[in-house]
Amino acid sequence: MPPDAREAPRAWLVDKPAGPTSHDVVAQVRRMLPRRTKVGHAGTLDPFATGLLVVLAGRATRLARLLSDRPKRYRATVRLGYRSATGDPEGPITPGGPVPPMRDVERVVAGMTGEQLQRVPAHAAVRVDGERLYARARRGEEVERPERRIVVYDLRLADADREAGDIVIDTHVSKGTYVRQLAADIGDTLGCGGYCLELRRTGVGDLAVDDAVPPAAVDPGGGIPLLELLAHMPVRELTPGELGDVLHGRPVPGDGVGEVVLAAAGEVAAVARAGDGMLRPSIVLRDPAGAATG
Repeated sequence: MPPDAREAPRAWLVDKPAGPTSHDVVAQVRRMLPRRTKVGHAGTLDPFATGLLVVLAGRATRLARLLSDRPKRYRATVRLGYRSATGDPEGPITPGGPVPPMRDVERVVAGMTGEQLQRVPAHAAVRVDGERLYARARRGEEVERPERRIVVYDLRLADADREAGDIVIDTHVSKGTYVRQLAADIGDTLGCGGYCLELRRTGVGDLAVDDAVPPAAVDPGGGIPLLELLAHMPVRELTPGELGDVLHGRPVPGDGVGEVVLAAAGEVAAVARAGDGMLRPSIVLRDPAGAATG
């Protein structure tokens, strides 16, 4: 095994099934790779949730922030007429009130778009006073839950089962949005209660779950090209001389705002921060010998 094989940057679009945690999926992929390879993901999915999980290996784990910050798309089934302490099927689940007419449901769903403050669910992993919220909730403690500013770019009623009281919503939201809290908010606004029965992440930025594979089908030697993974970012092609500078952490001339992908021969070499007419490498994905490829 080449000495830096564990550092080779790779990424996969994985279709997570319901049941395992995101950590479980990462561990399954890690077992397919050389020992001690660093593996991570770009945004947690709850165990009951399914859908797109971006799994990163080697030096590509350094890209996680650039992907987790992207807007997400979800399809969720919301069960109205009941409330869940966790906001999902884990419960405990208690009866709510009668489900109002579907025209009222449609009106409430349509009115929940835009920038807003969302209160973090009681059973979230967010820390308050140094401890996870869900740990304190499980002990029955009443804790002031923090609020986050989020954006619901789009929220649509996709389907409805009037007999079961279930509705299906498609939503496009900013980073940090809890869809199970959206489900609870819909139920609270209607006065009947509601919780997220099923949740599927269908997209991360421009990446789609339709292009993902089950964890067992991950090809250890394949994956999505990193240029495609970072297609939302501007790209600056490097000359051979500039490539050597970048791989040693030296800046190269270039304009732009924010972060820019630096590529050579169709592969990602680094990500740089733009400023004062220079591009300064902040994430380097290849070593100076060029053994690790993107």
